Amino acid sequence: MFKSTPESLRLTLRALARLLAYPDAELRAQMPALVDALRVEQALPGARIAELDALARQIGAMDPMEAEARYVDTFDRGRQTALHLFEHIHGDSRDRGPALIDLTQTYERAGLHLEQGEMPDHLGVVLEFASTQPTAVARDFLAEMAHILNALFTALQHRASPYASVVAAVLEAAGQQAEAVDIAPEPDMDEAWAEPEAFDGCATRGQNRPAQPQPMQIVRKARPQSSQGATP
Repeated sequence: MFKSTPESLRLTLRALARLLAYPDAELRAQMPALVDALRVEQALPGARIAELDALARQIGAMDPMEAEARYVDTFDRGRQTALHLFEHIHGDSRDRGPALIDLTQTYERAGLHLEQGEMPDHLGVVLEFASTQPTAVARDFLAEMAHILNALFTALQHRASPYASVVAAVLEAAGQQAEAVDIAPEPDMDEAWAEPEAFDGCATRGQNRPAQPQPMQIVRKARPQSSQGATP
């Protein structure tokens, strides 16, 4: 575990946020500056900075379309490696909405407001917010998400993705240790996105079971009484 408390995490957290962004031409051009920021602040172990440097160099050297396709395949094709953190604990359940509202309000209490289209639980947004806070506050804030970050780290490791080093760096910046944890198997994509046939269940996952009997309950409504109290 990286035990010493860094004086500042501002540059480090912003650099990590950018390393997790979509690798378009603008980001690829920024790669050397991001690594320089990590080296200036020295908030991470030297070995981790070397891994991030290797990732930055790799992204900068890759064919642009290949780098972008790898990013999409890594983060947008499955819940286990999603950068939207509440995907890992709430999925598509109705609990995710209140959690997103609470997180947005946390940002707003700090005087920060999301740009249109941004989701508050995206790890890049989380890191941008944390970078604006005092070091102790930022570390505590990120440490609360350690269980989610370790699940994401584990899933990326299983895919042998170099992006695992970025998530490990986030954990280390929070004073935590990156470690492999048990994660639930990824559901089959066809099953996860399957739409029910008409009148054969509903689209909510866990209720769409066209191959199984669908229970139906018939409730007999009480017949209204007349004004004289007798049933017509």
